[in-house]
Amino acid sequence: MAERQQDSDSGSGEGQARPSTDRNPGPRAEGVDPAQPGVADLVIGILGGTGAQGRGLARRFAMAGHTVLIGSRSVDRAAATAAGLDAGPGVRGLQNAAAAREADIVIVAVPWEGHGALVASLAAELSGKIVIDCVNPVGFDKQGAFALPVEEGSAAQQTAVLLPESRVVGAFHHVSSVLLLDPAVTEVPMDILVLGDDRRATDLVQALAARIRGMRGIYAGRLRNCGQVEALTANLVAVNRRYKAHAGLRITDV
Repeated sequence: MAERQQDSDSGSGEGQARPSTDRNPGPRAEGVDPAQPGVADLVIGILGGTGAQGRGLARRFAMAGHTVLIGSRSVDRAAATAAGLDAGPGVRGLQNAAAAREADIVIVAVPWEGHGALVASLAAELSGKIVIDCVNPVGFDKQGAFALPVEEGSAAQQTAVLLPESRVVGAFHHVSSVLLLDPAVTEVPMDILVLGDDRRATDLVQALAARIRGMRGIYAGRLRNCGQVEALTANLVAVNRRYKAHAGLRITDV
């Protein structure tokens, strides 16, 4: 869950990572076959890929066989992050603009504070591409986490406004970076809510989510409904801190 954080677990709260024992993640939701070449061969760019959420997604997609480009303001930091993941030669570190330009599909995983400025600066590089926004505008005070207001309605909608030539999808909001980065966790058994206005784009992102072992991508509505999905992160932070867990979501009867 990418929110206002640096390298901490971006939404999982407290607790120790626990290896998954779920070996029956259930049927795939409808959408594109995750094994087909059009999905399996995608080069994935991750903007803000040096943060915990970006590193975690990079590691899991590299494990699934994808080439992953970790983007950062500093190419040296991006390269060091890529090497530190120990996920093989398929992970490379680049500046954000180069990662956006070279990737087939791009994930925005930057802290909320720098979200708008970074996205706007890469409009040319991201033109015509599917852009997945997983940023959660969440604040923290003495009472815990709370959702921050966003003028456009959500971080994903802000991205859509700033990138009129891109196909914007909201997804990967509720995944614990602790679980993604833990080598003892072989599966991440949870459902990924996928939101967007372009059916082909949401189908592809559903299939991309299914490339990570244990995950399913579930269509959850149009982009205008992304605000409550992002805000739910604050509730999951409260759950995780109370129960010392790294909770995710499961959708029943699908």
